[in-house]
Parts: sequence; C-alpha cells; structure tokens
Amino acid sequence: MFDHYLKRWKLTPEGDAIITHSSDLLPVRCDGQPAMLKIAREPEEKLGGALMTWWAGEGAARVFFHDDDAVVMERATGPGSLMHMALNGHDDEASRIACATVALLHAPRPSPPEGLHSLEQWFESLWLAAERKGGLIRECATTARNLLASPQEQVVLHGDVHHDNILDFGPRGWLAIDPKRVTGERGYDYANLICNPDLPTCTDPVRFARQVEVIARAAGLERQRLLQWVMAHAGLSAAWFLEDNERHRADVDLEVARLAQWALVNGSA
Repeated sequence: MFDHYLKRWKLTPEGDAIITHSSDLLPVRCDGQPAMLKIAREPEEKLGGALMTWWAGEGAARVFFHDDDAVVMERATGPGSLMHMALNGHDDEASRIACATVALLHAPRPSPPEGLHSLEQWFESLWLAAERKGGLIRECATTARNLLASPQEQVVLHGDVHHDNILDFGPRGWLAIDPKRVTGERGYDYANLICNPDLPTCTDPVRFARQVEVIARAAGLERQRLLQWVMAHAGLSAAWFLEDNERHRADVDLEVARLAQWALVNGSA
C-alpha cells in the first residue's frame, strides 16, 4: 500500500508499518530527514493533511508532501511524552505545554481549508445519544446546546487534542499531529486534556480540580465555560464509545462529566 508513495515522493522506508483503524503509517526518510508517511482511510483523516499543510509547521508537524489521501510529515524524534509527564508528577507542566501548542494552532491565518465541520455537526452523536439514553448524556447535550447558542472566539480547531497527539519534535519543540476537520469556539480544544479517557487519572477528583485551574489559567479561559466544554465533550466522547459498544470507556467519560457538573453547580472543581 506504501509503494506508490515511496516511489512518487522518493522516500526511504525506515521502520515497521503502523496500522490503525483509520490510517496506515510508515516511518521513512525524506531528503535525509526523519518523516512519517500516513495514508488515510477516513474523510476526517484525509482532510487532516490539508489542515496540517495550512498550519505550515506552526504548532503542528511540518508537511513535506501531501495529496487527497496521503501526507508525508516530519517525524517526532524527541524523548519527551506528555502522557508520561502527566502520570509521573509533571501533570501541570504537560497541560501547560499542550495549551501553548494549541494556542499556536489557533493563531489567526487566512483562507482555512474547505470541508471543515461546525461543532454543531461534530456533536451529532451526542444529539442522537441524548434522545435515546436521556439522563446525564441528555444533560451534557443541553450544556453543549447552550454553548453553541452563544459562540465565542471562533477558530479552526484541532478537534482531538490529547496527550498522545502533541509530540516532542526535539529542536522544533512540541507539535500537534492528527487533527480532525472542525471549526468552532477555541475552548472546545482544551476540554479533552481534562477528560481524556486514555489517561488513567482523568476521574481522580483532585487531579480534575487541579487541571481545570491550570488549563483555564494557561489557556486564558473563563473557568465556568471550560467546565461546560468539559461536560459537553465528555458526553460526546461517551456517545462515540457507546456507538462502538465500549461501555466501560463511556462510563469513564460520564464520570468526568459528573465531576464537571458538580463543579458547575457547587462553584469549585
């Protein structure tokens, strides 16, 4: 599957292929530089290459080549890991690094790529789950509807900011990979740092309270609105997991939603 692009862009394979549910990746060398060839199989992944190109290496990995289905981008070779930091006593620093990276992505730029989804479209799974499930998921949907009814600070979003999508690129610093095709209020992009279900500590109330404060301060966000975005995104993520019959992971997201709801009602995280 990689041969066409290896020949077309004169790439040299350097390592084993990585196959995911949405794309196929191969470490390569591009003009002697470490790079990654990514062939997307889903529409949102395909548009990600255009979005990465539009960011032009500011806050995101630099793109060397791309077409409608594939992208060759610089490869992260630094030793750092935000997930490792978050789990080993440096959670605050990891969050601040992520916030600084996201701020670079949100900087004003002309002529964004076509085909971006609005957050209203992005939340479609939550609207459907709210009708079917009710309960907390419906309350998350109500919160999301209220946010979308009064939008603030509209930007092109990354759409999937979490600890494994911001990588250490050595001298180039920390850069984002794997964006989705979303546009909307910038606060949405910070919510998943708090409710990332792949982070084992995401349902720890002490960690939750601390990171709400750290991220609100680092991102320049109003705390209550950040909590609302956390609740909205946690509901959306739970809805996605329920679509995939991953009940346990949905329950993790819903526990984060409860923490956000409690903090909103009681005035402290």
